[in-house]
Amino acid sequence: MNVLRNFLVPALAALLLAIGSASADVLKQAPGYYRIPLGGVTVTVLSDGTAPRDLASIMSKPDVVRAAYAQAHEALPVELSINCFLIDTGKKRILVDTGAGELFGPSSGKIVANLHAAGYNPEDIDTILLTHIHADHSGGLTVAGKRVFPKVAVYVDKADPALWLSQAEEATVPAARKTTFEQSRKTVGPYVDSGQLKTFTAPTTLFPGVSAFPLHGHTPGHTGYMIESKGQKLLLWGDTVHSTEVQLDHPEITIQYDVNATDAVSSRRKALDQAAKEGYLVGGAHISFPGLGHVEHRAPIYIWHPMPYSAGN
Repeated sequence: MNVLRNFLVPALAALLLAIGSASADVLKQAPGYYRIPLGGVTVTVLSDGTAPRDLASIMSKPDVVRAAYAQAHEALPVELSINCFLIDTGKKRILVDTGAGELFGPSSGKIVANLHAAGYNPEDIDTILLTHIHADHSGGLTVAGKRVFPKVAVYVDKADPALWLSQAEEATVPAARKTTFEQSRKTVGPYVDSGQLKTFTAPTTLFPGVSAFPLHGHTPGHTGYMIESKGQKLLLWGDTVHSTEVQLDHPEITIQYDVNATDAVSSRRKALDQAAKEGYLVGGAHISFPGLGHVEHRAPIYIWHPMPYSAGN
């Protein structure tokens, strides 16, 4: 008995220590992609990972933000999803946003790995649509100074490169606000140099079934993309909503990354109203992965209804 005890006690202690150590490690998730059909096209949501943020410190009305998360039984800081969307028409492969690349640290920068997991390579993508130029949307264009997507044409509303790629504009802001300018030159700049950056002015139709319309405010050229196929619609609205817990009850609450907070609120209300009225599917860049759902207007608030999970075939 003593021999058995002498063996079991150390073994049990080692097992408990291993369990404790494993729980303290960062949890590993399965590859982050999720597919849905939309009419005659396939939409694959690709996770670039997450961006942990204490939203009460970077959103207006911090007391309201804290109360909203407490009511939702969620702790701050919260991990905001970074979602990108691949539209495969059979003829074109259109990627909407590219994630953060190397700019946000180890919790993000996973889009290439998840592209591979979903059966694609960066070379398979022929078109990229940027909702706007910010680190977590355009940062994945370039890693270690090299273009990640060598064959693409990159589309963005011309108001964003007119701001973020302008040395004259950068000269007008204080040093503490120059980061986005520096990151934009580093990540978008190589596509300008290679002639791959294409600009437009929303609203406009870019391709059959793909239209851009203005949701300005978060940035001057912040854009929503409507994907339509066989009567079905999906609006990819970028950073129109950062937090469903907060901004559907309080669309007036802004985030410090908004370039023009007044216009951002106006665009958010417009997008929420239209999505609720028309009932089409919405994809949000920072709504918990895969970020797909519908908006209901139950006056005076809006309600987010996540799309039911499908196991596929």
